[in-house]
Amino acid sequence: MTVWKTSVRNFFAHKGRMALSAVAVLLSVAFVCGTLIFTDTMNTTFDKLFTISSPDVTVSPKTSDDQGEQPDNGKPASLPASVIQQVEKADGVERAEGSAFSMAVTVVNSDNKNMGSDTGAPTIASNWTKNDLRSMEITSGHAPRGPTEMMVDADTAKKHKLKIGDELRTIAATGDLKARISGIASFTATNPGATVVYLDTATAQKHLLGAPGVFTQILVTAGSGVSDAQLKKNVAAALDGNAAYKLQTQQEAADANKDDMGAFLDVMKYAMLGFAGIAFLVGIFLIVNTFSMLVAQRTREIGLMRAIGSSRKQVNRSVLLEAVLLGIVGSLLGVAAGVGLAVGLMKMMSAVGMTLSTEDLTVAWTTPAIGLVLGIVVTVLAAYIPARRAGKVSPMAALRDAGTPADGRSGWIRAGIGLFLTAAGGAALWATTQADKATEGSMFLALGVLLTLIGFIVIGPLLAGVVVRGLSVVVLRLFGPVGRLAERNALRNPRRTGATGAALMIGLALVACLSVVGSSMVASATEELDKSVGADFMVQDGSTGRPIVPQAADAVRAVPGLEHMTDYTFVKAKITAPNGKTEDEGIVAADPTYQQDVRRTVVSGDLAKAYGKDAMSVGDGYAERHGIKVGDTITVAFKAGETAKLKVAAITSDDTNIDRGAMYTNLTTASSYVPADRMPQNVIMFAKAEEGKEKEAYAALKSAIAEYPVYKVQNQADFKEQLKDQIGQLLNIVYGLLALAIIVAVLGVVNTLALSVVERTREIGLMRAIGLSRRQLRRMIRLESVVIALFGALLGLGLGMGWGTAAQKLLALEGLEVLEIPWPTILTVFACSALVGLFAALVPAFRAGRMNVLNAIATDG
Repeated sequence: MTVWKTSVRNFFAHKGRMALSAVAVLLSVAFVCGTLIFTDTMNTTFDKLFTISSPDVTVSPKTSDDQGEQPDNGKPASLPASVIQQVEKADGVERAEGSAFSMAVTVVNSDNKNMGSDTGAPTIASNWTKNDLRSMEITSGHAPRGPTEMMVDADTAKKHKLKIGDELRTIAATGDLKARISGIASFTATNPGATVVYLDTATAQKHLLGAPGVFTQILVTAGSGVSDAQLKKNVAAALDGNAAYKLQTQQEAADANKDDMGAFLDVMKYAMLGFAGIAFLVGIFLIVNTFSMLVAQRTREIGLMRAIGSSRKQVNRSVLLEAVLLGIVGSLLGVAAGVGLAVGLMKMMSAVGMTLSTEDLTVAWTTPAIGLVLGIVVTVLAAYIPARRAGKVSPMAALRDAGTPADGRSGWIRAGIGLFLTAAGGAALWATTQADKATEGSMFLALGVLLTLIGFIVIGPLLAGVVVRGLSVVVLRLFGPVGRLAERNALRNPRRTGATGAALMIGLALVACLSVVGSSMVASATEELDKSVGADFMVQDGSTGRPIVPQAADAVRAVPGLEHMTDYTFVKAKITAPNGKTEDEGIVAADPTYQQDVRRTVVSGDLAKAYGKDAMSVGDGYAERHGIKVGDTITVAFKAGETAKLKVAAITSDDTNIDRGAMYTNLTTASSYVPADRMPQNVIMFAKAEEGKEKEAYAALKSAIAEYPVYKVQNQADFKEQLKDQIGQLLNIVYGLLALAIIVAVLGVVNTLALSVVERTREIGLMRAIGLSRRQLRRMIRLESVVIALFGALLGLGLGMGWGTAAQKLLALEGLEVLEIPWPTILTVFACSALVGLFAALVPAFRAGRMNVLNAIATDG
């Protein structure tokens, strides 16, 4: 009990000094809990929607993998309407109705503005059924009654200011349909952002499925007292167990949808938890520094406790109990903050188009439990070494001045271990650059990153003595005696300076690494485009990659001033090599002009002949794996059509980033084995302008495609800019997540300076007494903070560039061969680190300047 009382007394006696460490725990726990609550809430939202909207039993045709359907033709797989009559005969069926829907549609308003979501949520067009009343209710107008009417969901109507009577155009593979809004329907559950429009049944069948008398699904409602499982058995019996159809209960259909969505949510969750882990790692340094300095400042107090009978274990336990209290307080606040963070993320997602209601906020009991356990365990582990150090304080320490640093010089053993780990990590990074395969090199890279990071952390005190002196010559010596005092303060305790700098180093190392990788990817892709792409223009859906509908493709082909236009698509197929091995490879079907649009290096054979009748090309990687040479015959079983025997006319090099490993054949060859109504639409179209008519052709293409806003016409400059923007946006998201770790690191600098000022209270009083002005004192503390921040930045940026350079060598194995160091970004981050140091020193410097000189001199520590 005495140990507990002592711990509580010390905790509250130093509550101000504990505050920043508590904030570090709070932020880390909040990020973990916020991520879990946010993803759980998204799961709840989708689960509720999928469950409420699914009928008791769904009958649908087999998927493309099961029956060879080719969804890339824009027409969903369908089944005949006669199936409804068969299903209605099953026992326990109250109602069976057909659903005709498609997600391969685009809806635009009268100004050709896309009504679809910007977040990747689908646009769904369907006929209105009684089953829709499970999840929707008509709140205005009425359901569509003919080909000139359609109904739209309320969220889309509100977002785009649509009202009854407005005209919308639905673009599908079968053509365009104009209709006016006859009604608006509201979701009874949360709509996460999908755009939904309803047509009457006959129009949906004709416009979405391309034929009357067919449906995509049969929606079956059970009669009273009939379970879904029993109804499924009865329906299967009524269909004579027809293998062409797939039957799902409400729960099975909801689970299938959840599985599709769950993969995306898992990626998001684990990525965000990874950044939370980085924040925890950074927070460890802050907590270690806090307890180390508190132990140093309480040396005399601990010595007195030892002198009056406290054992080492009791002292050790007292410090660890303080850590437990810190972990509990920080974790509890972090859990509460996590709920707020989750709500904030939901509001942010709603602002960009993915609606998430706070009514679905899901806080599982495991979330606060995980937050508390993580926060407390991490805090106690971080405080363990300072606690052991406290236990080693002897009773004689009561006779010494408090605050005397016991670890002013980094131990040689520690330095040796650090050098060994750093050297081993450097060797692993070098091995990464020499790897022949990306999979092999990635293991070396991971090992190299881990070892060099640990090595730099361990060797931090030794590096502090060298790097801080070097930085001082450039930065601090300019400020005369005040600068020299700041240098000596930074060097007074290399272990503390090393730990404080290491916290900032981790975040900036990742920033530098990703900057190098991102810049190298852009530079490599740009060089590849300049070297390989001969086409002047590309037409494609640059956001979702959906195929180009025939009417848009026809509009592009009709543009004057073009030397040629190339159709390009990908046909799913099983490829069987002469050695009998089959792979799900698929094959690119394109016009012969494609070899001019994208230049490929030919290892053997003639690529032009690969576009001849019943001919193809393969990549040299595939050829090497299966011992294929020019003249061999390959069996291509088109999933949407027949099986072909194609002769290998050329082998192309895989030393490229564009179409790496692709197999080519003529579009005419593929069309001879795949029925026209199942042939996939163009994925992309290439165009070459007539000599001197590039500007006119560019304008004409943009004009031709203007009615189809999801597709973009890009010249090479546009494509490069898009690539740069996409990678830049991704990096900005990562930088935003890393900002949490950097914020915790800044708190570490603030905490170190604040505790350092308390530790040096008497010293500061004496310096003021002999003539140091308040202004000079504040400048000294600010300069100390700046040099610590620059020290951490220099280590982090150097380490990150090393990681990024090694990672680029792996990218080179995938065709991204250009290494580019983004010096403007690196130098900007380094300069901003000095500003971070200045900001971190504001409060400690202000408090130091306000000290009463006589009280400071009289202080006991």
